[in-house]
Amino acid sequence: MLSASLLGGCASVGQKAPVGAETLSGKLSVRVDASTNAPARSESGNFELKGTPDEGQLNLSSPLGTVLAQARWSGQRAWLTTSQGEIAYPDLDTLTQEMLGERLPVAALFDWLRGRPWPGAASQANAAPARPGFQQLGWSVDLARFSEGWITAQRAQPPTVTVRARVDAP
Repeated sequence: MLSASLLGGCASVGQKAPVGAETLSGKLSVRVDASTNAPARSESGNFELKGTPDEGQLNLSSPLGTVLAQARWSGQRAWLTTSQGEIAYPDLDTLTQEMLGERLPVAALFDWLRGRPWPGAASQANAAPARPGFQQLGWSVDLARFSEGWITAQRAQPPTVTVRARVDAP
């Protein structure tokens, strides 16, 4: 779980940027509602997302800037590095499932954090013009505060998962 990774991470982990990396950074929180199998859980901190959906890196750090966990992926492989070592996973979905107990669409986050649907899946604009955003991959992406850097993505399928991010200006 991410909380074990974050709590155990006091040492910095190495940072190797993917080739041709684009970087997005800011603050991130993830909340997973309680289910019959698990209590509610919530994590938050700073993030730095580099690369592309095909090859990239996601660093999670404390408010003081210490890297607590690093997810890297390339092709069909993914790795999670913490102060306790590195674990390999068959793909990014499996890595996020292990970290949070739920799969997160990290490939789509590259576009969602830029306020647009991911081109890798069908999407639908929200019907209410007063509520800018779109639906994609079973998630509702709320862009009502996008001009302030805020994005909220929520998966309604139980357990409800809510990702909130405030992206720093470039």
